[in-house]
Parts: sequence; structure tokens; C-alpha cells
Amino acid sequence: MTTIQEAPVLTVTPMPRPDAATASARRRPSLRENVEKWRSVRDELVRGDDKASERQHSKRKLTARERIALLLDEGSFTEFDIYRRTRAGGSDAREPRGDSVITGSGTVDGRTVFVYAQDFRVFGGSLGRVHAEKIHKVMDLAIATGSPLVSLKDSGGARIQEGVAALAGYGGVFQRNVRASGVIPQISVILGPCAGGAAYSPALTDFVFMVRETSYMYLTGPDVVKEVTGEEVTHEMLGGADMHATTSGVAGFVYDDEETCLAEVRYLLSLLPSNNRETPPRYATEEQQSDDPCTDLLDLVPTEPNKPYDIRDVISRIVDTGDFLEVHESWASNVVCALARVDGHTVGIVGNQPMVKAGVLDIHASEKAARFVRTCDAFNIPLISLVDVPGFLPGVEQEYGGIIRHGAKLLYAYCEATVPRISVVLRKAYGGAYIVMDSRSIGADVSLAWPGNEIAVMGAQGAVSVIHHRQLAASDDPPALRARLAEEYADEMMHPYFAAERGLVDDVIDPCDTRHVIIKALEMLRGKQAEVVARKHGNQPT
Repeated sequence: MTTIQEAPVLTVTPMPRPDAATASARRRPSLRENVEKWRSVRDELVRGDDKASERQHSKRKLTARERIALLLDEGSFTEFDIYRRTRAGGSDAREPRGDSVITGSGTVDGRTVFVYAQDFRVFGGSLGRVHAEKIHKVMDLAIATGSPLVSLKDSGGARIQEGVAALAGYGGVFQRNVRASGVIPQISVILGPCAGGAAYSPALTDFVFMVRETSYMYLTGPDVVKEVTGEEVTHEMLGGADMHATTSGVAGFVYDDEETCLAEVRYLLSLLPSNNRETPPRYATEEQQSDDPCTDLLDLVPTEPNKPYDIRDVISRIVDTGDFLEVHESWASNVVCALARVDGHTVGIVGNQPMVKAGVLDIHASEKAARFVRTCDAFNIPLISLVDVPGFLPGVEQEYGGIIRHGAKLLYAYCEATVPRISVVLRKAYGGAYIVMDSRSIGADVSLAWPGNEIAVMGAQGAVSVIHHRQLAASDDPPALRARLAEEYADEMMHPYFAAERGLVDDVIDPCDTRHVIIKALEMLRGKQAEVVARKHGNQPT
């Protein structure tokens, strides 16, 4: 028989009730209190170090947040990763939240734009792991959403304390710059130092802005240059805004202050599409106002082929309201590249500049125009070429410098472009330069010319010297014979209708009708679709 034992009786000692003081110490803060604390923390993060801000202002520089506020529409900025923090050596006591870069998105004229602004007040804006990860994130979002990316650069370079991790961070930025190239507009705004490897990111983007006397960009600074080469040079001379605008060609736009600079960035964005799958937005514009636009335009371009004039005066008569944004205004000025609107639509204009080197194409002009043509083609911006070119610049220096391969860059860019292309010969177009400046033979959709145009292998005087050199050598009066032969050659081979008779010019037009004809041509070509041969990519000249 099984005996069932009773369970032991357990004695439970009641826990003492906490007194009022203990209960109060354990009370969780209310949501209202948490929100108030959050506001305090966030306000402190947004304000930053007041003394550091004062130092920034003393250098004629704005803070990172002030720059973002000027760039974006008021109240549109949404910040990312404001609480991110670098944890060095297991302690975060002195590492500021947000690190040394501010990232996020906002709008410009109502369209989404992504932005990152390096904060020089924190660790001199240096790039470390967290700094790089924040930039990588905003770049990835810009690419994924098909939105422009604007980088506001003000940095002392790689954070030395983080070693190779900082260098890897730069590598991630460069890789994304290349992935975004031709997909979304990338604009670099240099607002302080941008040295070492950091300078390669702006070079990979579409447009570079700089500010005089406060922004610098170079691979090696003055101290290193002096140590290695013995040359003594200032920051401004080595990598200042004017140097990059006039000599190196790195900076496309230069301004005297940050406010003007950022306003022009906004204007540039208004001329660009958000990505390569869209066309630029159309803006309603007023028709040009002029007492007598025809007489005004007819008087601008002289008939003498060697007499200079400013091609920008012609451009201003063709585009809406006379307004255009010139790219690389101070570099390779013998060719003008500008963004403008015609009938409210963005266009890219390439024009030879007779006021500088007679408008010839040389190494730098070819590079400048080629880059501009490719940028316009990438972002669905129609091209208008205003041609008045005497040829390529001759000389030993140009040949040794590789004018053949540099000129081929412009030829390649035009041949590759699939956007609507309109060419207008204003006065003369000689030799290989005529072909390269978007002639009908390399794919211009519409080829036009003004009366009096001269399209030929070379000018009449040069042609006569080659064709009739023996006859001239045997003549008793070479100058008189040369003049007569040149006149005969011009009448026979260089009259305004010679190219039109052979189908190389679609029409010879009244200069007064240029704007109207271009508007009609652009409307006709708006639905243009060009088939591209399947390939990984072309191999453009170096």
C-alpha cells in the first residue's frame, strides 16, 4: 500500500514595501519628459560649439548647417544619422555625436536633392570611418532614388588617428562617384580645404564650385612641395579658386563669397534633370525684349573673317531673356560652353570665341568642349553649336602636347552624343575643325548657316598658296596674282551655298530668324530616339 506524504508547508516572508523615496527614484520619466530631454539634446547637436562657429565666421566661412540652409528650400532639410558617434578605444566620452559631417535630403525649387556638408568645427572636418559611412549612405540613397547629389566640402583630409580605415572610406566615396557618373548630377562645392586623396572626389563629379581666398584644393600642400621640390608657394597659388579656374581647369565656377556661390548652385540645379532618365524641367520664360532684334544681331558679327567679336553677345540674343550660365568661363576661353534655356527648355551651347585666339581649337579648348558635350548628352540636354572656327591651333607645342588625341576627344564626344544636335555656322568653318564642331558628317541633326558663311578646307589665301605655289613662284607680281586667285577660289569654292548644294547644310537662314528656327528644330527633335550599339563602353581617346 502506497503512502502519500503531505507536501511540506513553506513559509513565505513578505517583501517590505518600498517607501515613497525609493518608489520615486525608480519612476520612469514620462513621455513628455523624454521629449523635453530629446529636444534639449537635439538642439545642442544642431547648435554645435559656439566658439568653433565664431572661429569659422572669423575666416569668412559659414558653418555646415548655414550652408545647407542657403542651398535648400526653407524648412525642407531632413537630416540622417545625427546621433552617429565614433567609439574610439572603447570610450565615447569626447567623441561628438554626428561626427564631422552633416548628411540628409531636402528640396531645391521643390525637387529632391541629397546633400552632405563637412563640418570643419568638428575634428577639422576630417574623414574617419563614421564620417565616411554617413557619406556612403547618402550617396547610395541619391543613386537609388535618382536625385542630384551636392557635396559641400570643408575638410582637413583623412583622420590620421584612424589610419587606413579613413583611406578606405575615401575609396568608398570614389567608387560611388563613378557609379553615379552619368546617372545623377553630382556637384562639388569647395568651401574650405580639400587636400590629398579627397581632391579626387570633386574631379570625378560633373561640376566644381569654389570660393576665392577661402577654398583650396591640391594633392600635396605647400609644406610638402617645399620639402620635396624646394619651391615656396602659398595655398592660394598652389590650389586656390582662381588658379583652378584659369590654369588647371578643375573649377568650373568661382565666386567671391559663399552666399553667391550657393545661389548659383541652386540655379545650376534648375537647369539639370534629376537623373539620366528624365529631361530638365521646363520653365515659363518671357520672350526676349528688344527694340530691333534683327538689326542688333546683324551688326554683331562682322563679315571680315579675321575681325573679332564676342560670341556671348550672339548667345544672349538666342536664349531666353538673354540669360545663360557659362561653364569654365576663365579656362580655355577660345571656346564658350554654357547652359541656357530656349523656349523654356534647357540647352547646352558650344561656341567658338573669336575674341580669344581667333576662336581656334587647341588642347584645352578641345578638352573643355568634349567634357561639356558628354555632360549634356548624359543628362538629355540638347546641343547647339555656334561655329566660327579657323581651324586647330598650329605649332610645335600643340603637336608635342597631343593636339591629335585631345582634338579627338571632342570628335568622339559629338559622334557619341544621341541628344538633339543643331549646328549653326555663323561665319567660317575651316578644315578638320569644321568637321569636329558637330558638322552634318558626324551626326548633327540640323545643320544651318548664315549668309556669307565660308565652309572649306582652309581659307582662300592658304588654299591658293598650296594649289598655285609654282605659278606664284614664277610670277612677276606674286601679291597681285595671289589676290586674284584667292578671289576666284572664294567665288567658286567658298560661296555661302557651296555646302548647301551638296547637302552638308540643311538651310542658309536669315540671322534674325536664328532663335525662331532653333526653337522649331528643337520641337521637331524632342522625340528623337537613337539606337546605340550594344557594348560595355566605348574607349574614348585619353
